[in-house]
Amino acid sequence: MSNDVEDIDGNNILAQALKHQDVEYVFGIVGIPVIEFSMALQQVGIKYIGMRNEQSAVYAAQAIGYLTRTPGVCLVVSGPGLLHVTAGMANAQINCWPLLVIGGSCAEDHEGIGGFQECNQVELSRPYCKYSARPPNAALIPVHVEKAIRYATYGRPGAAYLDFPANLLSARIPVDRVVNKPIISQPPVIFPDIRNIESAAEMLINAKQPLVIVGKGAAYGRAEYTIRNFIGEFGLPFLATPMGKGVVPDEHSLSVASARTYALLNADVILLLGARLNWILHFGKPPRFNANVKFIQIDISAEELHNSQQASVAIQADMHAAVNVLNVYLSKKKWRNIRSEWLDKLKEKCLSNKKYVESMMKDTSIPLNYYTVFRHVSDNIPKDCMIVSEGANTMDIGRAVLLNNLPRHRLDAGTFGTMGVGLGFAIAAALWCQKYEPGKRVLCVEGDSAFGFSGMEVETMVRYKLPIVIIVVNNNGIYGGVDESTWSLVQDSENLTEVIPPNCLSVNIHYENMLTLFGRKGYFCTTVEQVSNAVRNAFMDTSGPSFVNIMINPSADRKPQNFAWLTESKL
Repeated sequence: MSNDVEDIDGNNILAQALKHQDVEYVFGIVGIPVIEFSMALQQVGIKYIGMRNEQSAVYAAQAIGYLTRTPGVCLVVSGPGLLHVTAGMANAQINCWPLLVIGGSCAEDHEGIGGFQECNQVELSRPYCKYSARPPNAALIPVHVEKAIRYATYGRPGAAYLDFPANLLSARIPVDRVVNKPIISQPPVIFPDIRNIESAAEMLINAKQPLVIVGKGAAYGRAEYTIRNFIGEFGLPFLATPMGKGVVPDEHSLSVASARTYALLNADVILLLGARLNWILHFGKPPRFNANVKFIQIDISAEELHNSQQASVAIQADMHAAVNVLNVYLSKKKWRNIRSEWLDKLKEKCLSNKKYVESMMKDTSIPLNYYTVFRHVSDNIPKDCMIVSEGANTMDIGRAVLLNNLPRHRLDAGTFGTMGVGLGFAIAAALWCQKYEPGKRVLCVEGDSAFGFSGMEVETMVRYKLPIVIIVVNNNGIYGGVDESTWSLVQDSENLTEVIPPNCLSVNIHYENMLTLFGRKGYFCTTVEQVSNAVRNAFMDTSGPSFVNIMINPSADRKPQNFAWLTESKL
């Protein structure tokens, strides 16, 4: 009778460990030394999506992590492959999205003597991760996989990196030597200190002009039903941060997004629900905020409390748990927000601003402006579609016009302001829809500059038959370019590098023709009729991606602002 024990190599140990921890999606680009590992992933039933650029792969992986709360994995080769995802790791870390990057690396016996793509990958990744390590041997691979995923999901979510030299992936050991770890349980629920809840409630009761700001943390925390009940029960006006949109519907009667500037400046008590007082909220400082405003802060991360402004009440807690307890306490007090004068003023400001924007939407002169384009896009898309957006004015103006009534249905450049995320995010969103809400569509709205960062991912969408509708709002430049006549004058110069403005791109480029490379049709639009027809037709096609390229006035801009877009942090 044989006592032989079956052997297993590092590739299969790693693939099985990821499957055991419920990892479902891996995005990447294969090469030495991870080719065999990518095949092992598919053999254990993990979905592998081959991308065209490592940056897009890491953006897709973190977006699926945000949508599912299980880290997506980005698989890259050694050296340059790993370095290409550094921006993506930083984006996930700052955005607080769970991500695991797995990098192949130079064989250990080649280190220090000029090995192929030799790079100190563990240390290079450490500043952008919650956990960065190289398993010391094949037997301990599952231990480090479990730890990396646990670090990426527990507390404030973020990025983790695991490094696998070629010799570790190919190493063979007996199966019974593998140190397996239990599947990770759901992150523990942090309940609020009831004394802080009581203080927060009393502050809201005594507020004359209260305001709620709903952040991305509330969306990630799946707290939408509790927060909707809280807003509606107590009649509190609210704003949402870009990816907090939809936790409470944008079309809710208590949304004061159209009076954002007025609301921030005049609120005397602000309840922050998973929203950070960073640059997106102008650091909570004057002149954007009342100098005497009081903040109630609820966040999963203790380190975020009091970060840029001293909160009057700071509560570390799970969002659902905290809002639910606050709701119960205020209900026992039989409190309702009866500050009708404050609500009336906010609604008056909303109405005034909406009228101004609507007047811009009615301008159908050619070339078109942003507001007109987005109005006609909005009128022709499913109201429950997921919206991915990046670009400067494209993203900012689109946020105000393309509404979200469902949580986690908007993905954009985020806290790090990263360009190039759009197509990767859209791929992840489409895969999420395929599994969790079949038939739901993804709209990816890009500026022409933003699209250029990751345009070849269109081929990835075609390869996997993902019915994503890409809209490029094309103004011939970064922020804005020039018109055709001005461009012609510039082109007459013999010194183009000295005369083409740094913000300009080529004019009237037919980006939609990229789809013809794959036997598909794109749309080029200059009028509102063409926009409406193209968007409708694009959403009817579910066989793969569609592309709508909309030309607008290169000088088109957002409506006038009362303040500079970015507030100084030190006043």
